[in-house]
Amino acid sequence: MNYDDFADLYDHQYDLYRDDLHFYGQLAERVGGAVLEIGAGTGRVTAYLSRRGADVTGLEPSTRMLDKARTRAEREQLSLKLVQGDVKTFQLEQRFELIIAPFNALMHLYTPNEQLQALENIHAHLAPGGQLVFDLSVPRYGAQATLRHEGETFYVGRERTDVFLVQRLDEVKQRVTTDYYVDTVGDDGVLRRRFFSLEQRYFSRYEVEWLLRCAGFESPRVQGGFQGGPLTAATETMVFLTRRK
Repeated sequence: MNYDDFADLYDHQYDLYRDDLHFYGQLAERVGGAVLEIGAGTGRVTAYLSRRGADVTGLEPSTRMLDKARTRAEREQLSLKLVQGDVKTFQLEQRFELIIAPFNALMHLYTPNEQLQALENIHAHLAPGGQLVFDLSVPRYGAQATLRHEGETFYVGRERTDVFLVQRLDEVKQRVTTDYYVDTVGDDGVLRRRFFSLEQRYFSRYEVEWLLRCAGFESPRVQGGFQGGPLTAATETMVFLTRRK
């Protein structure tokens, strides 16, 4: 998945997302060592951790997303450590006490080979006993092949932008494709439409547990959401906490 074309919309959609920040912030403080964020995007989490004093590095494959992250750093007067690289193949000399992959970052690993390659590479970049923590959405999707507006409306001056989406599931490959139709009405009253497509690989809980074990991690602790409760039928986010053996 190439986020270069998607960067502007992504930044609009998720810049104010706060559900995970306190969780990852407290985690970084408890660990107290070097932190690597996988899939840093436009720097939302990396900047938050940096503001709280964490020694954090953000890894991101997309050039445009990194440009957005650097703009954020300049705006917030932060000195962010940002590295361009793919989770499957990146190579850094530093070893980290904590590696995090917030906000479904690992859902862009589509095959078992890609998933194991990424997890083994993460394992190799952890200090002995270092922790890996990440979250994944529970695969619970709305009506398929139906155009939906989920309340995403943005204003820039007199311009109004509405985001519509259509989702399609491939249950055999465990993939969901989300097609975005981004409609902007400008000062001239003309409607302009942009189109983006996002593909993600969704996971079941026990699938992830076995993947982690195969990649050399301890059996993970799994919680339902960022508050630490158990997984239930109403859980929207699975959080996995494990260590390098």
